Amino acid sequence: MKINLIIAFLFAGLIATAQVTIKNLRCEMLTNPLGIDALQPRFSWQLESRKKNVVQTSFQIIVSSTQQKLNAGDGDMWKSATINDSKSLLIGYEGKPLQSATKYFWKVKVITNKGEGFTNEKAFFSTGLLKAEDWKAKWIGYDKASAWDSITQWSRLSARYLRKEFVNASAVKRATVYISGLGMYELFINGKKIGDQVLAPNPTDYRKSFFYNTHDVTTQIKTGKNAIATVLGNGRFFTMRQNYKTQKHNTFGYPKLLLQLEIEYANGTKQIVVSDESWKLNVDGPIRTNNEYDGEEYDATKEFNGWYTTGFNDSQWMKPELVKAPAGKLIAQFAEPMKVMKSIKPVSIKNIGNGKYILDMGQNFAGWLKLQNIKGKRGDKINMKFAESLKANGELFTANLRDAKVTDVYTLKGIATESWHPAFVYHGFRYVEITGFPGIATINNFEGQLVYDALETTGSFETSNSTINSIYKNAWWGIASNYKGMPVDCPQRNERQPWLGDRVIGAQGESFMFDNAKLYAKWMDDIEQSQTAEGAIPDVAPAFWNYYSDDVTWPAAFITISNNLYNQYGDVKPIQKNYDAMKKWMWYMRNKYLVNYIMTKDKYGDWCVPPETLELIHAKDPARLTDGKLIATAYYYKLLSFMQRFAKLTGNLAEVKEYGVLGDSIRTAFQKTFYNEEKKYYSNNTVTANLLPLYFGICPDSLKEKVFENIYHKIHVESKDHTTTGLIGTQYLFRGLTDYNNTNLAFTLASNTTYPSYGYMVANGATTIWELWNGNTADPNMNSQNHVMMLGDLITWFYENLAGIRTDKEAVGFKKITMKPSLPDSLHFVNAAYKSSYGLIKSNWKKNNSKLEWNISIPANTSARIFIPARAESDVTESGKPLNSDDIKIIGWKANVLTIEVPSGNYQFKSTIK
Repeated sequence: MKINLIIAFLFAGLIATAQVTIKNLRCEMLTNPLGIDALQPRFSWQLESRKKNVVQTSFQIIVSSTQQKLNAGDGDMWKSATINDSKSLLIGYEGKPLQSATKYFWKVKVITNKGEGFTNEKAFFSTGLLKAEDWKAKWIGYDKASAWDSITQWSRLSARYLRKEFVNASAVKRATVYISGLGMYELFINGKKIGDQVLAPNPTDYRKSFFYNTHDVTTQIKTGKNAIATVLGNGRFFTMRQNYKTQKHNTFGYPKLLLQLEIEYANGTKQIVVSDESWKLNVDGPIRTNNEYDGEEYDATKEFNGWYTTGFNDSQWMKPELVKAPAGKLIAQFAEPMKVMKSIKPVSIKNIGNGKYILDMGQNFAGWLKLQNIKGKRGDKINMKFAESLKANGELFTANLRDAKVTDVYTLKGIATESWHPAFVYHGFRYVEITGFPGIATINNFEGQLVYDALETTGSFETSNSTINSIYKNAWWGIASNYKGMPVDCPQRNERQPWLGDRVIGAQGESFMFDNAKLYAKWMDDIEQSQTAEGAIPDVAPAFWNYYSDDVTWPAAFITISNNLYNQYGDVKPIQKNYDAMKKWMWYMRNKYLVNYIMTKDKYGDWCVPPETLELIHAKDPARLTDGKLIATAYYYKLLSFMQRFAKLTGNLAEVKEYGVLGDSIRTAFQKTFYNEEKKYYSNNTVTANLLPLYFGICPDSLKEKVFENIYHKIHVESKDHTTTGLIGTQYLFRGLTDYNNTNLAFTLASNTTYPSYGYMVANGATTIWELWNGNTADPNMNSQNHVMMLGDLITWFYENLAGIRTDKEAVGFKKITMKPSLPDSLHFVNAAYKSSYGLIKSNWKKNNSKLEWNISIPANTSARIFIPARAESDVTESGKPLNSDDIKIIGWKANVLTIEVPSGNYQFKSTIK
């Protein structure tokens, strides 16, 4: 034991003094994932060093069947050749076939130009049940409603409680549960909840696919009798509205369970415990209803004390039914599960009379309210109704929630102190109306819990402008609130749908703030699965609503986000998997709606432009509205350029020319149809009408200056430096203005505090982003106060333009970094950081009068092209010295910008800019 400690100490010392360490070992972009079903999983790692100019020169991946073999360097599953390459992202497995339900151990040996890399991380992954015959379990459930349930518009269905006891007679080497509990499940073994995930598994179109999760439960299995138990909630499976607008709402059946517990013993034997008719079922338990729109009701007087432990008397429980499996394909969940990611303490509670309290959380968010330290009589009911804002009289404002009841009810059991939070619903809220509280309520009786996918926050961004900082904070809360196993539009009303249009460009900005690679890769699969045989793609995917509008700008997310996943993360797999589906949709739209090379189908236009009066949701003034055919045609043209790139990436080289020829014809027709030669603008001269052809490269170079003058005049003169764009125009607004040397105008739009602007939202108390520019005055039928669609390209602009951090489009995934900040006159500093797939990138600049100081960090195994604003080339220094280092290559000087290339490391640049 002492020898092992000495070895560990010496190894730790070696790591501490090493020039290069290997960190963040990932399999399929996850840390030590369990139950994957990829037959050729992909491996990634990062290098970290305090030294400059660190480049990986070779690597070797070793995969072993045991930790002992891995420690000995015995890659009995795979020992790759030593590969002379610097790539460290998504390297595919090429070893022996992986087996079901097996744990594997891996490491990577790295040689750099500074020596060998070292690590003390232990990396592993396990496989799920890879073949249909590996599943011995049966689907069980209860395919009917009870007398107290309601299969109506106001769907109510009590939770299903299932349990089984089994005997373990030997020492356990490894125990693993594979579970698909639909719509949602909680799993218990011997009284302990398994895992910290919530609202699991992530939602899908269950007709096409559904997930199982894998849990290591080795330490939970005890010698002798054991009890395994689950609670099944409704989720999107037994959907929130039943027998109501059935042409619109899809529902998939009653909750059901598939569970397989595999126990491997130290003596080499194995036991499998499966869901089958030997289990016991009760549907008359404490969760009386759980409906995402309407809330969860929990009656603690109906609890089954000890039901998830051994020895419980379940003789009065029913036998579960053997039920039909869902129609879709059972697959392992690769994306992160949802979890409670933050706790929020209320800021105030006010007694407004008539037994009502109003609790203020101080922040709009999505999750739930936890009751704690509650004392009362058996049968007391605490009602909690949720809302985003208050009326003038201090009561809840709920008109914008439509028919969602958003009310949780907890019935006390009356024993000592009680705590509770819902298991199968979430709410979007800042305020809670509490009635029926026993005694005097204080803020210490409540805790808010923010729930979203367990994604790392990868970005930080701060400036000298407090409004910009508040907008960024509000964006973070809005984006986090609307990650629910898929990106949804809003968390509060009777919608909460994964609308494609909201994320077409916004997903790119989100990818700087959150590590959302797996979430969006999963969503690309959802979109592909929602495609009709004819080729149509819906506006909502998974297709919980039947909205197939044959729009262009909403389904465009399928292509634009796949492109972003490749750019930001180096992940080409979504493009490879879904290329045929993308092409099918492109040709479907061409064949059905392209007339004389003009796309004639559009539904949404420039959705939600600022209307002419504050109570309107949508503008009716034709001068504010952009021709839908212009939008659809411009978008289709842009998507063809993405398809050219995808064709090259997937080896479909013959199709590159086909996309290009069609694009040329569309560009010519667009110019002829929409360009006003006399007035030098497009269509009716909205900002969006002019911006799209400029940004998409449709407008000829000789006309760009005049067209942009119309954009500038519209914003600066007619709208007095305020935005006039809706969802579509705002997707390119800030980058478009900056690309045409109007960073100051872009900054003014971003930092305004008067209507319409993001700062107007902040000034009016918003703590998230609104759905509408006039979200505090518009018809409440559509004014969600926690939405992200209007962010457009703002967050991308923050990082790529203000901070100047962007990936090269050839050496993607930030293998090569472009550092090119834009410096608005009235902004004095930006401090930004982004945890890329290669490591941490920093850009911190400040300026005063004529001086610029810019500190940057470039992660190991990458390089950067840096654009330094300066009055003269000779004015630029690094760490107080002229740019004559071997690590700095001067590329050129143009228009008061010095371009250089640098390897990894930390740099301190100073320049004179005026």
